[in-house]
Amino acid sequence: MSEDSVVEDIESEVEEAPEDEIIVLAQKWKRKRGSLIMALHELQGRLGYVPRESAMKLGREMGVPLANIYEVLTFYNYFKLESPGKYIISVCTGTACHIKGSPKLLHGIEDELGIKEGESTPDGEYHLQGVRCLGCCGLAPLASVNGKVYGKQDVTNAHGLLEQVGHDQPMHVAAEAADAE
Repeated sequence: MSEDSVVEDIESEVEEAPEDEIIVLAQKWKRKRGSLIMALHELQGRLGYVPRESAMKLGREMGVPLANIYEVLTFYNYFKLESPGKYIISVCTGTACHIKGSPKLLHGIEDELGIKEGESTPDGEYHLQGVRCLGCCGLAPLASVNGKVYGKQDVTNAHGLLEQVGHDQPMHVAAEAADAE
């Protein structure tokens, strides 16, 4: 399968939040001052990113111009405008993890996946990101995959971490499981 056909398959599977979910979300946050960030945060929590069409629908329902929505989406680096991949790998780059070798771990994962920090693999399987702190300094160096923390990583064995990823739930499955609780 060529890279172009993989990209076409991914683009044809672009998700969008259902209209009724966006209406409920907009009603929940519409009358609360300064709530746009929270509404976008919740929207991203459903899909792992904020699709353009969903942002447009949310703006219409909340009475917020699309330009204002994109001001928020592009100002805060938390928000993603593209699907981040099924497995989101976050490598802690905070002080304790940095001292214990997280840059080596991050570079090892980049080499193993053939992508750079902030990128997703062409097949949409993995997304790699560095994060300032995961709040588990006693487990340094660490990474998380779809929110599951992997502490005391061997910084010379990125492959070992990636093997563990196969046992985790993809982002959309994890979100559905959380909704069911």
